[in-house]
Amino acid sequence: MNQLTLGGLTAVAATTRPNQRALAKQRTREKILAAAKTLFSERGYEGATIRDIARAAGMSTGAVFASFTDKSDLFAEIAEQVQADLHHSLRAAAEGLEGKAAVIAMLEIAAERQLAEIALFQAVMSALWTPGLGERLRRRLDRRPVVALVAAALAQEFVWAERVTQADISLFAEMIWDAYVSILRRAALDHLSLDEVKARIRGQVATILAGVRRG
Repeated sequence: MNQLTLGGLTAVAATTRPNQRALAKQRTREKILAAAKTLFSERGYEGATIRDIARAAGMSTGAVFASFTDKSDLFAEIAEQVQADLHHSLRAAAEGLEGKAAVIAMLEIAAERQLAEIALFQAVMSALWTPGLGERLRRRLDRRPVVALVAAALAQEFVWAERVTQADISLFAEMIWDAYVSILRRAALDHLSLDEVKARIRGQVATILAGVRRG
């Protein structure tokens, strides 16, 4: 009986121990990501070292490398998380809206989120053009899901226009998203307020859509 009981306890311990280890590993990973996000925002990609990130997270550099291959892997993980959160926010903002109203709602919520972390946005934009890092980062960051959300809203805006093809709509969506990114870059340089950014967004969207209707 005792052997059976001890065997049962051993079996339970064996099944719970990996879960505890997994949770501890996840907590470590989250601490590293949080510290790295702060430092990348403050110092940019090049200015934040693995040693600094480990110190800020209260970890050893070995703990960082146990969770991430290198600094570029860590940076890309943060950028992917930010992009996934942005995609979720855009979907929620467009819910119940159609056409131009949905597009503007999505871009405005994007501006609210990204202006709140404008330094990180700048770091990502800069990293995209960093030799070596940029290519790896572009492979992991896919803007197509976000552009597809804009395209879906535009399809509702031009449902009446037979001459406007799906290829056209996808192109217009890319134009609108590229214009939005340009506005954010200008906001960082000129210290534009959120209201100023939103006004520019509405103006850009109106201009692009007016050109489509005249075409």
